[in-house]
Amino acid sequence: MTQVLAFDVNETLLDLKALDPRFEDLFGTAALRPLWFAQMLQLAFVGGLTGAYVDFTSAQKAALRMLAARQRVELSDDQVDQTVALMSSLPPHPEVPDALARLAATPLKLVALTNSVQEVAEQQLVNAGIRVHFDQVMSADTVRHLKPSPEPYQAVAAAYDVPVGEVRLIAAHSWDVTGALQAGCRAAFVARPGMVLSPLGPRPDMVADDLAALAGLIVERDTYAA
Repeated sequence: MTQVLAFDVNETLLDLKALDPRFEDLFGTAALRPLWFAQMLQLAFVGGLTGAYVDFTSAQKAALRMLAARQRVELSDDQVDQTVALMSSLPPHPEVPDALARLAATPLKLVALTNSVQEVAEQQLVNAGIRVHFDQVMSADTVRHLKPSPEPYQAVAAAYDVPVGEVRLIAAHSWDVTGALQAGCRAAFVARPGMVLSPLGPRPDMVADDLAALAGLIVERDTYAA
């Protein structure tokens, strides 16, 4: 039985393509934006694996500097800070507000579970106009372990006093889905363009092309049990 839906935020709910004009200004091409995000994830995950915790904002700034060094582009501190600050004003994917409203009308609890630091996470959802749909916003930064480590998923279960198996993560990232499943959660994968599941490890029991389609599956399968 599912009681809590835990939503990843960046790319799952919010559209990072809004950053493309900024990357065109800085580097002459938006094609480097996904490379920056991947580098940021690598820095954050290496911090977790080595026991040298790195918060998401710090990883984003460091990754931008690494990208600039590879491209031989000089960036000022202000340019780095202003670029990373744009993460707080990303728009939602078009179908997200209505899909969240549909799910918020069910008995299920909706939680935003993100690796972004708490202040940024709150700003993101408020600025995107979707904060109202969530019971609360939880940052992995508060437990000093970023997803896909088990602690953030376990923190959601603890916050609602439910078994971890009654939490369903919803994400567009294979690594996040794998982390949730390995922690004992259920999971659902949003197969946004370019996003694919890993052929390794456990598989989620729900997969859909966008959040609207996924909301239909959740209403059909999870709310019946709830």
